[in-house]
Amino acid sequence: MTNKKKAYERVPYLIFYQDKSPFKETYGGPMDFGALKSHLLRPAEPKTNNVIVFMHPVGGGEYLPMITELAKAGYPVIYCQSRYPGNDTALIMEKVVIDLGNCIRHAKETFGFDKVILAGWSGGGSLSMFYQSQAENPTITETPAGDAVDLTIQGLIPADGIMMLAAHISRTHTLTEWMDASILDEQDPNHRDPELDLYNPQNSNQPPYSAAFLERYRAAQIARNRKITAWVKDKLASLKNSGRANDEFAFVVHGTMADPRWLDPTIDANDRKPRWCYLGDPEVVNNGPVGLARFCTLRSWLSQWSYDDSNADGLRCAQTISVPALVIGNSADDACTPSHTARIFDAIAHDNKEMHEIKGATHYYFGQEAQLKEAIQLCGDWLARQDLL
Repeated sequence: MTNKKKAYERVPYLIFYQDKSPFKETYGGPMDFGALKSHLLRPAEPKTNNVIVFMHPVGGGEYLPMITELAKAGYPVIYCQSRYPGNDTALIMEKVVIDLGNCIRHAKETFGFDKVILAGWSGGGSLSMFYQSQAENPTITETPAGDAVDLTIQGLIPADGIMMLAAHISRTHTLTEWMDASILDEQDPNHRDPELDLYNPQNSNQPPYSAAFLERYRAAQIARNRKITAWVKDKLASLKNSGRANDEFAFVVHGTMADPRWLDPTIDANDRKPRWCYLGDPEVVNNGPVGLARFCTLRSWLSQWSYDDSNADGLRCAQTISVPALVIGNSADDACTPSHTARIFDAIAHDNKEMHEIKGATHYYFGQEAQLKEAIQLCGDWLARQDLL
């Protein structure tokens, strides 16, 4: 039996970093040090000495079909976890930007890659745009909670191109669009406005929803986000005024998967199936443990989820990036609907940008060889046209 040569080699590695903080925010390890778990996928016959870098705020994508297929096609790929792998309870987006900066610096200085292409998958899209905007023009010196996190002194290395792949516009806007607008009392989530309760079979408002109902519902979602934010700011101020400036407070956000789109597929229409989202039955997910923002801290809410305060607004960040951009949407995506893809593309202010849609593709391409092949081809052709090979 002959040994078949592998298309790529997967090399797990750690990036050690020092980042002083007045309090511990990640589990285990020394107070001021951390390690980013990373995977380098090195093709057996690389087409380039440039590298495609993926990072999602909470990670978990190093084995996704897109990542491995890019490597099989000859493109070096790095998937790097942030300091918050699998748990965004206390996640600070500004610190994730620092993590991504450490990954890019390591890729160039340790592995010797020439150019870096940022690949923003799903929730990694707004992170990539946030990073690139701060790498090109660093301005942020503190988090929305007022804690010192100075991105202007990090020496962030700008990427040479950016690919938005099935990407959301931001964590904060995605959460707000998914929030259950019927909840009136955060301490008692069963106290609801029955006319806004999408999962109440007695509700007279049923899909397809009227324009007037959707306008009311969307306004109530934003109002709920702002109500939580106001409470968070009051609670944080109370802790700081008590002389315990570094204290935190954890809380639960109920009802975070009640977007009318999941029940009415005529809204932001694509080829997704009705009454379904990427996590399953949205009514189950609405109060299940895997819902967005289910478990939070005061500081993480302001950095990730606050409608008005988060710095990681992908649309705002997209307006300032200058590098070539590729935007790909999937027509059967049950996580990132078409308006997100279009809004990202429209927000990029320069003209060196392309947008494509892959017919029939779901969010992850699981079991979709033809659609995955098309996605790889689109990326490869774009990289070649942009002289990023």
